[in-house]
Amino acid sequence: MASLSWKHHTLIQALISRGPLKEKEFHSIFTGVTGRNPGDAKKIFDKYLLEINKELSYVHFELRACRDQYDGHVCYGVVNTVSDDQSKLGTKYSVPQIAFFKGIIEAIAHDEAAQGCISGFDALNIRLENQVPSEASSSQQQVPPAFRNFSMSQKDKTLDELVKDNWLCRTRDGNNIGLGIRSLLDLRSWFRSNDVPSCEVCNEAGVKADLCPNEGCTVRIHKYCLKNLSSQRDDRVCSGCGKPWPLGRVAKEEAVEAALNDDDEEETDTQATSLRSKKRKIRRHRDSAENVSSQASLASSSGITRRRVTRSAAHLS
Repeated sequence: MASLSWKHHTLIQALISRGPLKEKEFHSIFTGVTGRNPGDAKKIFDKYLLEINKELSYVHFELRACRDQYDGHVCYGVVNTVSDDQSKLGTKYSVPQIAFFKGIIEAIAHDEAAQGCISGFDALNIRLENQVPSEASSSQQQVPPAFRNFSMSQKDKTLDELVKDNWLCRTRDGNNIGLGIRSLLDLRSWFRSNDVPSCEVCNEAGVKADLCPNEGCTVRIHKYCLKNLSSQRDDRVCSGCGKPWPLGRVAKEEAVEAALNDDDEEETDTQATSLRSKKRKIRRHRDSAENVSSQASLASSSGITRRRVTRSAAHLS
């Protein structure tokens, strides 16, 4: 990478050390090292990315951008473009853990409802035996012991690790498991080779998407792609079935989601206010108790002084 400057290296290092970054974070780093705003200097920004990818291609890596299908935000990350035995040696995950992860990915990606997630219960009940080649799975003796002995507690611990490393994610309620941004960045070719249906608008895998409401139609579109369409017109004809796709409902769904977010924020504010009120009450009770204690101590001390003065006067008389 001799042709790359320290600025290029800083951008690469930021993505490798911190993991995938949201567009706002990556743009902020770019501005910090180049003094240019990517929004105002898009050609310069794109040139940097092309120069980086030209050098990374020699070691089968790529700086890639994609949208998080759960919130619509653009993210950047460095991914490995090949999957071979040598690259697998670099992973920290064991063979059973990788098989467990693969089973979860398949369950989420091939969900016909395109919900983009499965329940935590279903995730923990993924059978590792299904990840063994078909000729081997026919015989229980050929299933690796490590697969058979992979306990529920080991699965639960692996889930936490995969979420922490951004390979998986948990939904807001914490009950469901979805794909992390690293999976969305890294598994693009896997989605295509495994016939995961694509979004009609952006042609990326429609893992988390809305389905055409017309019966029998298999077209799916990401919610953020629908949002862009709805901003252009109220209705659109589905390319699959030729019937209208009611885009007007997208705005209503977003309004409901925004209201829910506001409710969550209000609830959080209410909880914070309640906590502050409780703390003030505790301080008042503590101060009051200390005040009573001080007064009692002072009264006790005054009583002792008066008794001593009385006794001294008696002796003098």
